[in-house]
Amino acid sequence: MSSDYENSDNEYYDDEDDMMLEDEDGSASEMDVDAFDIDYRTSGKDKLKLYEVEYDPLSQRDVEKMMQQDVENISGIFGVDSNIAALLLRHLDWNKEKLIEKYMDNPTAVNTAAGISRPERSAEPPRSSSRSQPSQSLLNLGPRRSSRRPTAEPPKSGKTKIIERISPPVEEPQAFVCPICFDETQTETYSLHCEHRFCTSCWNTYITSKIRTEAEHWVTCMAEDCSLVAPDSFIRKALQEDNSTWNRFQELLVRHFVACNPSLKYCPYPSCTYTVSCPSASSRSSLTTIVPIVTCGASSSHKFCFGCHVDDDHRPVVCGVAKMWLQKCQDDSETANWIKSNTKECSKCQSTIEKNGGCNHMTCKKCKYEFCWVCMGPWSEHGTAWYSCNRYDEKASVDARDAQSKSRASLERYLHYYNRWANHEQSAKLSMELYAKTEKKMDEMQMTSELTWIEVQFMKKAVDEVFKCRMTLKWTYAMAYYLDSGNQKELFEDNQRDLERAVEELSELIESPLEPESIPSLRQKVTDKTVYVQKRNEIVLEDTAKGLLEGRWKWNCSIEGFD
Repeated sequence: MSSDYENSDNEYYDDEDDMMLEDEDGSASEMDVDAFDIDYRTSGKDKLKLYEVEYDPLSQRDVEKMMQQDVENISGIFGVDSNIAALLLRHLDWNKEKLIEKYMDNPTAVNTAAGISRPERSAEPPRSSSRSQPSQSLLNLGPRRSSRRPTAEPPKSGKTKIIERISPPVEEPQAFVCPICFDETQTETYSLHCEHRFCTSCWNTYITSKIRTEAEHWVTCMAEDCSLVAPDSFIRKALQEDNSTWNRFQELLVRHFVACNPSLKYCPYPSCTYTVSCPSASSRSSLTTIVPIVTCGASSSHKFCFGCHVDDDHRPVVCGVAKMWLQKCQDDSETANWIKSNTKECSKCQSTIEKNGGCNHMTCKKCKYEFCWVCMGPWSEHGTAWYSCNRYDEKASVDARDAQSKSRASLERYLHYYNRWANHEQSAKLSMELYAKTEKKMDEMQMTSELTWIEVQFMKKAVDEVFKCRMTLKWTYAMAYYLDSGNQKELFEDNQRDLERAVEELSELIESPLEPESIPSLRQKVTDKTVYVQKRNEIVLEDTAKGLLEGRWKWNCSIEGFD
C-alpha cells in the first residue's frame, strides 16, 4: 500500500475509533474488515454515527400489541366494548386525542359516523287534518250514532270454546329467503344490529371479496343504504375456518395503523410484513438534516429510506434532492434541452427545425418562410450573399447565439453528472456477477493454498464494500449537480474523488488474475485496501451529514424543505 494512503488514514483516525489490528510487519490483517464492518445501529446502546438514525424494527405481532394497547385505553376511557373501541379508532385514523375530544362532545354523532349505530330518523310531523276532517270541537254538538250496525258473530258452543282454550291456533313459520341469493334452503343467517339478515354463505363470500379483492378492512352491511360496519368478532365468525383470509384481514388492519402513524413505516419489499419505527424522521422538517436509511428485521437486504418513497440507500443526499434528481432523470425535460441545443424555431410559425446541411439558407417546410440560420432574419435582406451572413454583430444574432450556448452548456453539465451516476448504478447492478466470480476465486484459493473457507472471506467482504461505496458514489453525483459553486463544493468533490479512486483500485485487485504464489500478498493488499475504502466512505458520509446539521450546504435551486 502506498505511503500517501497511510498518511491519509492517520489524518482521520481518532484514539477512540482506532480499531485497527496490526501484524508484526505493521500492515492491517483481515480482522480489520470485521472491526470496521459496521452495521446500521438499531438501539441507543451503540454510539450512532452522524449519518445513522435510531430506529426499531417491529414484527406484525409487535404492531398488533401496540394497536391492542390503544384499543384497551379507549375502551377503558369510554366504557365500551373492545370491538366498538377499535371501530372508533379506525374511523379517526387512530388519533386518540381527536377521538376523545369528539366523543366527549357528541358521542351519538361519532358512533353514527363510525358505523356503530344507525342514524336516528327524525319524527315525521303530524299531518294537518283541518281541511279533510272537521275539528272535534266543531263536531262535538251531541251524541252521534253510527249508521252501520256491526254484524253479530254467531254464538260459539261450549265445546268449541273448550277446544280453543286447550289448543290455540298455531301460525305456520314463513321460510327465510336470502335477499342476495334468494335461496330458501338456508337455515343459518347472520345480521348486524340493523337486523338486515342474510345467509352465512353470502356473508362469507362478501367479506372474503372485500378483504381479498378490494383489500378493505372497513366492511359495511350488505343492505342498501345501510352504513353499519361489521366488527372484528363478526368478521371472524362469518369467515368460519378461513384462516388465510382472516390473517390477510389482520395484515390490512396493521397496514392501516402504520399508515396513520407518522413514526411508523411498512417495509416496501414484497411479501414482507415488518414495520420500522423511526420517530426522529417523522416530521418533514427533520428530513433536511438527516437521511433516515433503515433496515427492517426480516432481512438485512431490506434497506430503504424512511422519509421518502425511494426504495434505496440514497445517502448522502437528503430526500428532497433524491426525488428531484430521479424526476429529472425520468421525465422528458432533458429531451427538450437536446432540442434546444440542436434545433431552432421558425420566426414565422414557430415550428421546430433541425439543420441537416451546411447552407445557412433555411426554408420552413410548414409555412415556406425563408430565413438565415445564423441570425434568424429573413433571407430576402441578405441580398446575393447566399452562403454567408453579414449580420453576425447584430444584437439579435448575439442574443440567439448566447441562448444556444447556454442551453448546450446546461445539457453538457447535466450529462456530466448523469453519466457518472448511471455508471456507478450499472456497476452496482453487476455486483451479482462479481459475487459469482469472487466465489469461484475463493474456491480456487482454497484448492491452491492452505487457506480455509473462513480465511478467504476477505474477498467477499471486499465485494460488499465495493457495492456499498458505489451506492454512495452514485448519489454524490446527484448531490454535486444541485450544490452551489464554492469552497464547500470543492471540498465535497475532493472527498468524492478520493473515494472513487480507492474504489476503482480495490475493484482492480478483486478482478486481478489469481496466481498461487501471489495469494498471500493479494490477501494482504485486498484487506488493507478494503479497510481504506471503508474509511474513505465513512469520511464522505460523516462530512456530508455534518454539513446538513450545520446548514453548510448551499443549493443552486429551490429544494423541498429548505428556505
